[in-house]
Amino acid sequence: MFNPKTSTTMTLVKRNNSLFPSFSSIFDDFFTNDFLLKDTSLATVPAVNIREDENGFTVELAAPGKQKSDFKIDLDNNVLSISSESKQENEEKDEKGRYTRREFSYSSFQRSFVLPNSVDGDKISATYENGVLHINIPKKEEAKKKPSRTIEIA
Repeated sequence: MFNPKTSTTMTLVKRNNSLFPSFSSIFDDFFTNDFLLKDTSLATVPAVNIREDENGFTVELAAPGKQKSDFKIDLDNNVLSISSESKQENEEKDEKGRYTRREFSYSSFQRSFVLPNSVDGDKISATYENGVLHINIPKKEEAKKKPSRTIEIA
């Protein structure tokens, strides 16, 4: 199974096999993806699945490790925007109150979707469970497919 935190990509790089490597080669080694993107969760936008059925649309956004309070969902002129910001700060102090270690991280994303006129924006609902944000976007009654019927001739 693919795991972005443990998977690496292989890139073909032209090397100078002399006794003293070039400065550019050292520079390239220092700034590879493995060095800069150890925590890929900071460098990605959550994956989204969109499903349509006769009653409406379901949007599933994968965002593990978040709380439902981390999300903001807005609807403005048929544009659905999903955003999240989270800050985390850890600090350890010694017995004299000086910092011995202080770590902080910040992550954010925003996804926007243009909704068709057939949706009922007043009835959109959302839940967050098991790391997945579920957004239910129902269709208007007049936009739902009607069953076929036979019309009698008078």
